[in-house]
Order: sequence, then structure tokens, then C-alpha cells
Amino acid sequence: MAMSLAFHIIFAMVGIGMPLLMVIAEWRYHRTRDPVYLDIAKRWAKGTSILFAVGAVSGTVLSFELGLLWPGFMRFAGSIIGMPFSLEAFAFFLEAIFLGVYFYGWNRTSERAHLAAGVVVAMSGALSGIFVVFANAWMNAPRGFVLKDGVLSDIDPIAAMLNPASFPQALHMTLAAYASTGFVVAGIHAFLLLRKRGTPFNIKALGIALAVGVPAAIVQPISGDIAARLVARQQPAKLAAMEARFTTERGAPLTIGGWPDVDARATRWSIEIPNGLSLLAFHDPNAKVQGLDRIPREDWPSVPVVHAAFQVMIALGTYMALVALWVGWRAVRRRAVIDSRLLLRAIVLAAPMGFIATEAGWIVTEVGRQPWIVYGVVRTSEAVTPMPGLIVPFVTFTLLYVLLGIVVAVLLRQQILETRR
Repeated sequence: MAMSLAFHIIFAMVGIGMPLLMVIAEWRYHRTRDPVYLDIAKRWAKGTSILFAVGAVSGTVLSFELGLLWPGFMRFAGSIIGMPFSLEAFAFFLEAIFLGVYFYGWNRTSERAHLAAGVVVAMSGALSGIFVVFANAWMNAPRGFVLKDGVLSDIDPIAAMLNPASFPQALHMTLAAYASTGFVVAGIHAFLLLRKRGTPFNIKALGIALAVGVPAAIVQPISGDIAARLVARQQPAKLAAMEARFTTERGAPLTIGGWPDVDARATRWSIEIPNGLSLLAFHDPNAKVQGLDRIPREDWPSVPVVHAAFQVMIALGTYMALVALWVGWRAVRRRAVIDSRLLLRAIVLAAPMGFIATEAGWIVTEVGRQPWIVYGVVRTSEAVTPMPGLIVPFVTFTLLYVLLGIVVAVLLRQQILETRR
């Protein structure tokens, strides 16, 4: 399931970010009548269609895996997560329908109708991701039900869907999609500009991609702070694992780097900023931060995995934010990005970082919640299938993902080579 999610989430993020890019490109064409913008919109629409198709396949696999791998979870929580997943399906089909209208509607509909179809694609893509995150947020902050003898009753689907974790997680994930997609597209065009300077197509495409990726990357740390403060209140074990805090203390330091030694209950080779964690988590430098010493050992998540993933996410997100600020600084001073080869190289380096940071962030979210699949209510061991012999579907799904990855790489390479010509 982890491998399936890791593969699918890349296409889910692109499904959120790319429609916005292509709509902006077409809007710029309507404003300027520059044919380069029209070419950009059509090229990006082709890429979006390819990635959307692969995302649909990998998402279908995930729906089968929910029943195959997690029968206990579906039996317990199906009546609650059914609503956000149903809404996600509605948004997905809406996106698919209007993507078809957009892709095949060039010169067949009015300009306004065609642009409106693209806007619907962009909005439904974002909503599709938000509804899925709502289902996951409920697993982190379960609300909207009464538990009687292990059975859910008095279910309020709206309260369940709009739980305390919904807004922070949805905001963080949506910004991650825009930042990651914007920077990966910007990185491709920055790379092409480094090899062949001054190409109008790449210059304008780089500008649109940065217009989406830069604001999202700058705001992303703020959304991360909102999400982390919720974790501090709702899931103290996860926060302790993220920061490798083994002891409860006031004025807890912020841990940078290091490797947790679980047996010794210490973090080796780390840098600590005094009072930093208390300040960030509770906006009080002397606040008490609960450590793992107050949590039963059987309820600890995997501290080394969660801490390492959290450090990777923070490091890469910080780099992207700094590059974004660099781009913004040059824009304020009315200096073109393409005039700085060093900045172009920094953008190329940042290209894959958003996706890597997102993968690390989901490791923090999912592994950090363990041993619970529904936090504080249902343990993962109670929800997973007891059936042996899962190596066969695992190998089958893996081969499917490898095949899909090869197909995507070949098709996108052809798009990029066409762009270079």
C-alpha cells in the first residue's frame, strides 16, 4: 500500500498543478495574442492528459487495495470515509469530462467556453485531492461518531469530514502540489534555457511555472507550522517522533539532523536550538512538550523513520522556499531570472525536491500515526488483512507501476524533445 501510494501521489499532485499552468498559459494567450502562449497551453494539455490517464490507473489500483489489504478498516470506517471518497469520485469524473472537452475542444468551442472548461479541470483537480485528504485527516483526528462495543453509531458525516485536521492537511497538501508541479516544470525549462538561451517558448513557460510554484513554496512553511501545531495538540507521540524527543520538558529545544538511538533514548549528532520546539509548537518558549517517556512503549511510532523523513521534508522545503524568495527578490528589482545562470541552476536542482519532500511528508503522516490506523480508536494490526500470500499481488502491482513509469517517461520525453525543437 505504501508503494502504491508513493507512486500515485506524484500523479495526483500533477493532476492538481498542471491544469492551473495550462489555464494560465491560455489566459495569457487571450490577453496578449502571443502564439507562443497558445503553443505552451497545447503542449501542457498533452502532458496533463498523459499524466491524468496514468493517475487514473494507479488510483483504481488503490481502490482495489483498500478492500484487499484493509478489510477490517473498511468494515469499521467505510460508512464515514465513504462520503469524502464519493465526493472525490464526483470531482474526478468532472475533471475527466472537462479535460476531454479542453483537449478536443480547440477550434470547436468559443474561446471563453474553452478557457472555462480548463478552469473547471483545474478546480475539480484541486477538489479531488482535497476530498482524499479529508478522509486521511479523519484517520488522524477522528470525529463525528459514537463508538459502542466497537461499532460506529450516530454518525455525522459532515463533522467527520470537517475534523480539526482537515483544513491544515488540505492546505499543506494543495500548496505542496502547486509548489512541486511549478518547480518541476520550471526546472525542465530552466535546464533547456541553460542549454539554449533565449528561446521564447522556454522563457514564457518558465515564467508561468514560477508564477505558480514560487508563491506556493513561500507560503508552504506557514501551512506546515499550522499543521505541526495541530500535531502537537492532537498527536503528541507523532510530534515526539518527528523531533526525536524522548523526554518531556519545558522549553524543549528544536532538533536539527541527528539520528535517534531508541535504546539509549538519545539523538546522536544533532544540533539543538534552545526553546525552539516549544516556541514553534505552542508559540511559548517555555511551554511543556510531551516526550515519548509519557507514552507507552507499544504506542511509539518508528522514531528513526519518522525523524529522518521529517528532516528530509524540512530541508527540501526550506531550499525551495529560499529559491522562491530569490526569484521574488529579482522580480521586485525587475531583474529577469534568465539573466542569472546560477539561479537557473538552483531552479533545476529544486525541480525534484517538491515530490521528494511530499513523499517524506506522507511517511511522517502515516508512519507517525502508528500503531493506529484510526488514531486512538483502531490499531493497524486490527485492520489489516490476515491473508497470507500477498507477495503475488505485490509483485503484480510493482510490475504494473514499473510499466506505467516507463510509458510516462517515454511519452514525456517526446514532449520535451518536441519543445526543444
